[in-house]
Amino acid sequence: MTGQVRTVDGRVAGRRGQATRQKLLDCLSEMLSSSPYRDVKVIDVARKAGTSPATFYQYFPDVEGAVLEIAEEMATEGAQLTALVEGRNWVGKAGWAAAEELVDGFLDFWRRNDAILRVVDLGAAEGDKRFYKIRMKILNSVTNSLTESMKELQAKGKVDKDLSPAAMAGSLVAMLAAVASHQKGFQTWGVKQAELRPNLALLVHLGVTGKKPTR
Repeated sequence: MTGQVRTVDGRVAGRRGQATRQKLLDCLSEMLSSSPYRDVKVIDVARKAGTSPATFYQYFPDVEGAVLEIAEEMATEGAQLTALVEGRNWVGKAGWAAAEELVDGFLDFWRRNDAILRVVDLGAAEGDKRFYKIRMKILNSVTNSLTESMKELQAKGKVDKDLSPAAMAGSLVAMLAAVASHQKGFQTWGVKQAELRPNLALLVHLGVTGKKPTR
């Protein structure tokens, strides 16, 4: 956490206040992993954090406000997924490595943030623009970087000139997000993580380069 942390009424929180605020967020994150979002109450979060509802309201207007704080921090981390695409070489064996690392990055990010991402997806699906913007912050950075990579390949004659880089990149990122959010579902179908990863990477590589990978 960087910059000044303020209470709801605008006061700058001291070191102890910042620690209390972070503990409330940590406890809320933990509760979201085991309870439906709308079942989580302020009193329960405060009790788990060893403080009072009054203290909670010093830092957040309600549970939803605290959830948005967690989601914003998570989105900032998620935007860094673009580093898995920027400046990568998609030719030859390097292209296969790039596809694998992009897949690994998405699957790992979703596993670590599964609870809050479910809340973000729910809010976005219900038309809440705040959650929609957070979801787009995560996906847009990767989509834009992947689009630029495909444009470069296209300019070098390595990708079909009739391909739309933006459309393909957007489709691939949407696929990655959907698969990453459904990892537990794949397990119920008998698909092991070790099987999911290379097949997903194959689809990414084919989408970006139009060719089978060199391994």
